[in-house]
This record gives sequence, structure tokens and C-alpha cells, in this order.
Amino acid sequence: PHPQPEREGMFHRGSGLNLTSGQYTAPIAGYYAFTATLHLVRREQRRKRQPCRGSRLRVLICVQARCQHNSNLETVTWLESGVGLFTISVTGVLYLQAGQYASVFVDNAADSPLTVQSGSDFSAILIGV
Repeated sequence: PHPQPEREGMFHRGSGLNLTSGQYTAPIAGYYAFTATLHLVRREQRRKRQPCRGSRLRVLICVQARCQHNSNLETVTWLESGVGLFTISVTGVLYLQAGQYASVFVDNAADSPLTVQSGSDFSAILIGV
């Protein structure tokens, strides 16, 4: 039997995704297509400083939490100053050994905090061995 979705509109098939840890663990060695789409809200800055000309934001999908190595997918965007809702996506193919995991990381170089909103998604599909 397949695990049941936690909420309406959520598709979850297979046993590799752990919703508690946010990690996808490869059941077998192979090439996996990963996609993460994050809906983020940028909150107001707590301290009033000089206006920021923009801040760098990276979203990564990393194998075994090793984001500084070549075993990751990455997208980078520049945020303009201000608050609001925006969406950022990263997609690509990674090779995972059986038992290795991949997870999503957000590297926020902005002065203000970001909150991941519901409706964000993370998926992995085995495409070849």
C-alpha cells in the first residue's frame, strides 16, 4: 500500500519521501529528476537600515546535506527590497546511491526573514538506473 497524502491536493506515491524530515531517500541507485518549487513570503526588516539594493537568495537540492560539493542542484535569484510573496524553483537530475537522501535548502542572504508557504512542493522521480 502507498502512504496516504497528509492533505487534499497532495500527491504522494512511494516510500522514499519522509514528510517529517523533508528528505527523499533513494530506494535504489539511479538517476532521479528533482523539482522544488517554494512559495516564500518576505517579511519586513526588523531594523531600519540603509535601503538594500537587492539580496541574493539560493535554493538548493543537496545530496546527504552536502551543499558545498558538486552533488547539488542550485538556483540563484536577486530579491529587490520590499516585502511580498514570490516563487522560486530549482529542477534537475542527480545520481543517488541506494539509501542516500536529498533535501531542499534555502540560503537567505537577505536582511529580512523568509517564510515558506503552503502549496510549496518537492518531488523526485526515478528516471533511470
